[in-house]
Amino acid sequence: AVELLDLKPGDRVIDAGCGSGGSFPNLVNALGPTGEVVGIEISPNSKAAADRRIKKNGWENVQVIESDVRTVALTGKFDGLLMFAAADVYASEEALGAMMPHLKENARIAFFGAKLSRTGVGRMLNPVFRSLFKLSFATTPALDYEPWKISAQHSAGLDVREYFFGSMFLASGTRSSGLT
Repeated sequence: AVELLDLKPGDRVIDAGCGSGGSFPNLVNALGPTGEVVGIEISPNSKAAADRRIKKNGWENVQVIESDVRTVALTGKFDGLLMFAAADVYASEEALGAMMPHLKENARIAFFGAKLSRTGVGRMLNPVFRSLFKLSFATTPALDYEPWKISAQHSAGLDVREYFFGSMFLASGTRSSGLT
């Protein structure tokens, strides 16, 4: 997903729903020391874990804001938006509406997550994924067969690839000035 953002040294990227910062090493590697990673995380426990990761690695260009993505206060424009296993962001009109004004025209967007499957083996996994989603945040929407539908309205050229018997997906596209 990070590679699909096509980040360059010095770019700025949002990691919306960053959790404990699992994507940070790849983002920092892509951006170099002059770039900036801004993580947004709603869970205080996950934010604390991300802060520990940042301190342990000595990253001075990474910060995490504890906030709901729908109401986060960001400054400036960003070159990329990553939403890794963050259905409460990529499948939420309100969350995406809050993120899009902070992206530069032609900023890259990439997101990964679970989905309901229509394939044989994948259909057997649907009840498991539905159960896991019930353990998520109240802001997380119900599992869907095409959870990228809302993001597609905000992204030009959205490319979606399905994995793991159609139960997981990786999508990427470009923020375009003609889109909301």
